[in-house]
Amino acid sequence: MLKEYGDAARATMERYFAAAAAAPSPYLHDLVVDYPRRPGKMLRSSLCIAHARAFGADAESAMLTAAAIEMLHNALLVHDDIQDGSEERRGRPTLHAEHGIPLALNAGDMLMLHSLRPLMDNTDRIGERLALEVLLETEVMARESAEGQALELGWRDLNVVSVTEADYLKMVLKKTAWFSTIYPARVGAIIGSNGRVDTSIFMNFGFFLGAAFQIRDDILNLVGDAGYGKELAGDLYEGKRTLMLIHARQSCSKRDRAKFDKILALPRRDRTVEHASWLRAAMDRHGSIDHARRIAEGLVGAAHHEFSRVYGHLPDSRDKRFIAALIPWVIERS
Repeated sequence: MLKEYGDAARATMERYFAAAAAAPSPYLHDLVVDYPRRPGKMLRSSLCIAHARAFGADAESAMLTAAAIEMLHNALLVHDDIQDGSEERRGRPTLHAEHGIPLALNAGDMLMLHSLRPLMDNTDRIGERLALEVLLETEVMARESAEGQALELGWRDLNVVSVTEADYLKMVLKKTAWFSTIYPARVGAIIGSNGRVDTSIFMNFGFFLGAAFQIRDDILNLVGDAGYGKELAGDLYEGKRTLMLIHARQSCSKRDRAKFDKILALPRRDRTVEHASWLRAAMDRHGSIDHARRIAEGLVGAAHHEFSRVYGHLPDSRDKRFIAALIPWVIERS
């Protein structure tokens, strides 16, 4: 279903890209469509469509919103890669690695602006009232996501070493869960229920699912195979405050903690293979990856409980079963 709904959202995106290609801008159009055309999970758009269907609408009613979500997601990936200094995205060099930061940044901005058009076109598809509700939800999500990104960047750039696991989960709620799981569920259910659903019911489920998804992503950055799609151990070079890093630092000796802080204080360009290997060895010594796995498994258990509370009243459907199947998938995926 990720492929089925993802392909449908991609086809909708391509219609918008085709319209822009009628008068392509040099150094812009090819960059704008680059990330959206790379293979991805299509989780966010699929969640939106599935919720719309599970709550009573057809897939086409949610398709413009799903396309907008994917455009915005890819725009944010372009910006994230620049901010993190990442070298690889979905198995290929990042946009700024291929074209330089100025052009990549401009393309990310343009892609973000492109995402507004299907949201505005929603007025014809689902009516002005629902289109406005979706737009308002988008504004809330964007603010939460920016605040979460600011936390992660601030911790790294100011070398904040006192970050706790609770701090990490708060950041993940804002940066990952709001956009990846809470927002797609809310806008999809708004469309499906004709605005009758209480969107607050998705907060806990979306947080548990999104946090487990992010922890798994952080673990894959350390243990993933060649198909992972991003540079392995990139989070160590970037000094990201993952659960594993936080746990290892808190668990180590005073002497090792001082070395931790010295490595984390270095600019990314000065962190060597030896630095990354030392951080990874500390994680292995203290069982930090297994610790993170246990937390992710606990979050999945909580998501199962919330699923019964939030979706139990809905009639059985393929989409309801799909949403349920995503709960174990978020920590089993490779």
